[in-house]
Amino acid sequence: MGLWFYIIASISLYIFLQALLNVIRNKKLPPSPPTIPFVGNLFWLLKSSKNFADIEPFLRSLRSKYGDIVTIHIGSRPSIFITSHEVAHRALVKNGTIFANRPIALQTIKIFFPKQRSVSTSPYGPMWRLLRQNLMQVTQPSRLHSYSHCRKWALNVLKKHILVDIELGNKAVPVDDYFNFTLYTLFSHMCLGEKFDKEIVENIQRTQHRLIHNFIRFNVLNFVPMLSKFVFRGLYKEILEIRQNQINLLLPLIKARQEKIKNKIHVVDGDNDDFEAYIDTLFELRLPDSDNKLNDEELVSLISEFLLGGTDTTATTLLWAMANLVKYPNIQEKIYDEIKEVVKHGEEIEEEQLKRMPYLKAVVLETFRRHPPGHFIIPRAVIHDAILDGHKIPKNAMVNFPVAELGWDPNVWENPMEFKPERFYREVEKDTNFDLKGFKEIKMMPFGAGRRVCPAISVAMLHLEYFLANLVRDFKWTIEEGCEVDLSEKQAFTIVMKNPLKPCVTPRTT
Repeated sequence: MGLWFYIIASISLYIFLQALLNVIRNKKLPPSPPTIPFVGNLFWLLKSSKNFADIEPFLRSLRSKYGDIVTIHIGSRPSIFITSHEVAHRALVKNGTIFANRPIALQTIKIFFPKQRSVSTSPYGPMWRLLRQNLMQVTQPSRLHSYSHCRKWALNVLKKHILVDIELGNKAVPVDDYFNFTLYTLFSHMCLGEKFDKEIVENIQRTQHRLIHNFIRFNVLNFVPMLSKFVFRGLYKEILEIRQNQINLLLPLIKARQEKIKNKIHVVDGDNDDFEAYIDTLFELRLPDSDNKLNDEELVSLISEFLLGGTDTTATTLLWAMANLVKYPNIQEKIYDEIKEVVKHGEEIEEEQLKRMPYLKAVVLETFRRHPPGHFIIPRAVIHDAILDGHKIPKNAMVNFPVAELGWDPNVWENPMEFKPERFYREVEKDTNFDLKGFKEIKMMPFGAGRRVCPAISVAMLHLEYFLANLVRDFKWTIEEGCEVDLSEKQAFTIVMKNPLKPCVTPRTT
């Protein structure tokens, strides 16, 4: 009993001192509602929101009372929220270097990204620059054409799934499942250089989904990590098991590819010779801090990051786009008419032809504005204590930006909750690219902004335009008579449809 008393007393004293230290530190932070020791603003959050993940109603109420920069305390670490376009631009673009860091990694992040050696989690510095520049070798527009055969193969996989349902006479086609599988088919090929069979793709998909489908549930492990791994032993064991399964599945695929590269074995992919997959660019990278190569676990983490970044977010956005095309058939027909003007009947839709489809691009942009796959960007941190609009932003605080709220701001967008591709059409038609990176101003930022803007914007836009164009050209998308498209949302790893779209699909004949 004496030993347990000293252990509990020591932990209690540690928590008390941490809370006291935070009270002293937080005096100069941006304003927040009253805080309760250890709990912070949790009661106010739950009072204003339906659940812990639904923080946006709480933020709206805080913004009207405290202004554009507010602090929310959940546990011991403050989270700062910047809620206006102008302040977001000042932080992310005008002071881009200062706001380019990441917060101290959470317990769950450390498990899947040891030493934070990934593009999304690395602190601002040489490691991040190396990994980002390497990734951009794959994602830059001039390189995307080398993956065209991967896209064509994945598109054929998707069309086969849809045609089987049509032949069976199914009225409701589960396109959300098909979209997700198709994107895993595509990105596993781009990432690991191989056309994997259905079983392997499903195994990759299943392993990744075990992580993302439990993402919110695992967050409890980040609250006082020293205690949570003992209090929630079962949950901690589960997350370690998911990580080990990830390594067990992906590492043999990585090693197989490495052996082919080492032995210079050429693989002919139809009429396409071998191409440089993402994993190929990682094998010889030399780390800036030691000149060593990436170890096996770090390779697994980077492959997992590549898959996470390109699959579920794109599949989710594609489903939102298709839901709106079913809900508003006039928009679907405008895309179809535009395609017919550019591509002759029976011809393949080539990537170069997509550049001559401004209305299609406007639909994709409007989908990102109205239905961003994430309602917040990955949290930022400042590289040192900073002052923004008179408020102190401490080095270790999480700095958050509400993507959806910025895209729905009625002061910037007329009737923001309506789906109107015409908002972007004139600008796109004039061949003026909409400023998705927010260099001049931030009107919306589904890919973030500033120095850590998503490096794969070109990839996401191309894939969405490519699949959307082919799906509209080859099929007509409707819904059963008497049914309606429900655009209600729910929080998963991304923001998904509460009731997934299951449309009626018929082949187009002209």
